[in-house]
Amino acid sequence: MSKAIRMTRTGGPEVMEYVDVEVGAPAPGEATVRHEAIGVNFIDVYFRTGLYPQPLPAGLGMEGAGVVEAVGEGVTEVKVGDRVAYAGRPNGSYAQVRNMPSAQLLVLPDKIDFETGAAMMLQGLTVQYLLHRTVALKAGDTVLFHAAAGGVGLIACQWAKVMGVNLIGTVGSDEKAALAIENGAAHVINYNKENFTERVREITGGQGVSVVYDSIGKDTFFGSLDCLAPLGTMVSFGNASGPVPPFSLSELQSRGSLFVTRPTLMSYAAKREDLEAMAQSLFGVVSSGAVKVPVMQRYNLADVGQAHIDLESRKTTGSSILLP
Repeated sequence: MSKAIRMTRTGGPEVMEYVDVEVGAPAPGEATVRHEAIGVNFIDVYFRTGLYPQPLPAGLGMEGAGVVEAVGEGVTEVKVGDRVAYAGRPNGSYAQVRNMPSAQLLVLPDKIDFETGAAMMLQGLTVQYLLHRTVALKAGDTVLFHAAAGGVGLIACQWAKVMGVNLIGTVGSDEKAALAIENGAAHVINYNKENFTERVREITGGQGVSVVYDSIGKDTFFGSLDCLAPLGTMVSFGNASGPVPPFSLSELQSRGSLFVTRPTLMSYAAKREDLEAMAQSLFGVVSSGAVKVPVMQRYNLADVGQAHIDLESRKTTGSSILLP
């Protein structure tokens, strides 16, 4: 038996129940992983509330790190005893033990501990594809990154600096502004004190940025479009404030032939060879120390409700993990 979080209905944090579940032997193509740490991400809130639908009853959580205890028939990616980490579906990482498709598992380098592994996979792989593949940034580019003091944001600040990219970050407090600067942001805008669109134009001498990375959604989308230079790209990769409302494509034309994309990690990592290449890129910058993954909040698995409350109220910085 394993303790795990299950939900039979969507709603607030109270729908997450701490229960016993039978894990069973891994099926062909699966491996049994005993978690040492579990990542908590805003996408988990989307599934909990029903913004992203899934069949019920269901588990939650898309990220974890631990040790392989058993493998099913045909598994070649990992073996018993391997230290592994993963990010991706199916949901269910909020558990002490689970069976996971082995094609999603990646062997964790010895230099990276379990807490870092659990905290970095979803967020770090997201930053990898955002900065290297969604738009292939180069040294000297200037971009805007919302929620720069969050888990994804702090990794992006550091990685952008390594690449020579000028990252302008938005945050909601002076404390978060200091944190983003400490992690490599070139400029930081406190959106509770300044109009971020006007400030971006000031910073860029009226030119605008080449890319906006927006995980906030409804509250920032149109202001973000106004930050872009002609032919710029709007990367909408989250909905923390709610989904972006429908809009006319003329909004893109009138601002200078803009591009808009709504990427997901699942699409970018759908092929095993792409997942492995992205992971090696992430493991490299983390193992070298060039990018650090700050675990700022730790919760017991049974206290996952409080983790979601803190995440939704924007009280968290950096990464949050559950300890099983």
